Amino acid sequence: MTTKAEDKLTVLFEDNHIIVVFKPQNVASCPDESGDDNLLDRVKGYVKEAYNKQGNVFIGLVHRLDRPTGGVIVFAKTSKAAGRLSEQMKTGDFDKRYLAVLNGAPSPESGTLVNYLKKNTVNNMVYLCTQATDGAKMASLDYRVLQKAEKFALAELKLHTGRSHQIRVQMAGIAHPVYGDMRYGSEYAQKGKLALWAYSLSFTHPVTKERMKFICEPPEDEHPWNKFDVVSQLRPR
Repeated sequence: MTTKAEDKLTVLFEDNHIIVVFKPQNVASCPDESGDDNLLDRVKGYVKEAYNKQGNVFIGLVHRLDRPTGGVIVFAKTSKAAGRLSEQMKTGDFDKRYLAVLNGAPSPESGTLVNYLKKNTVNNMVYLCTQATDGAKMASLDYRVLQKAEKFALAELKLHTGRSHQIRVQMAGIAHPVYGDMRYGSEYAQKGKLALWAYSLSFTHPVTKERMKFICEPPEDEHPWNKFDVVSQLRPR
C-alpha cells in the first residue's frame, strides 16, 4: 500500500511493531545537515496521517542506506522493536544483500573482501587505510558475480559490516567500481544514479520471532540493469 501521495512512500509490510518500506535512490535515510527530504520523516508523516496520531510519532532508525542506494529498509515503530532489531544487527542475524553492476568482472568471481576504512567528513569520502590508522573501521563483505554482459558484471554482495560507502569503496579497491560511481572511479556516468540496490533484507521479527524476508528488485527497464536478466538470477537455486 502507499500513502495518498503515491510518490512519497511505498510500504512493503507493516504491523504494530515494524514498517518495511522502499527507499528511492537519492533520498536520504534520515535527516542530515543538508535539510533535504528524507525517508525517516516520510515514514513519520505516513504513520501520523494514517493513524491520526497526535504529537510526535516514534519511528526508530535501525539501519541506513546511503543516499544514492535504492531498495528495501526497515524502521521500528516501538522502542522495544528498535532495540531488538539493533541487537540482531550486532549479532549478525540481520541479513542485507545488495545487487550492483560493476565495471568488469572480478577475478575470482566470488570471494570475501576485508579492509579498513576511514571517512573524511569534510569531503564525505571514504578511503582504504591500514588497521593502525586513527579512526579506521574494519569492513567485510562477500561478493559473487551472477552474470556478465559486455564490459560489465552483475554481482550480489552480502555485508557483514555496515560502513558508510562500504560496497563502493571496497569494490573500487579491487578495480571494479560500481557503475555510475564517478566519486570512486567509475568511468561511466548515468545521470547521478548508481547501479547499487539493496534488494534483500532478512531478519527475525522482534516480537513474533517469525523469520521474515523482503525482496525489492531494481528497475529492470533502466540502464544498466536492463543488460541483465536480474529476475532469473534471483530465483532460488
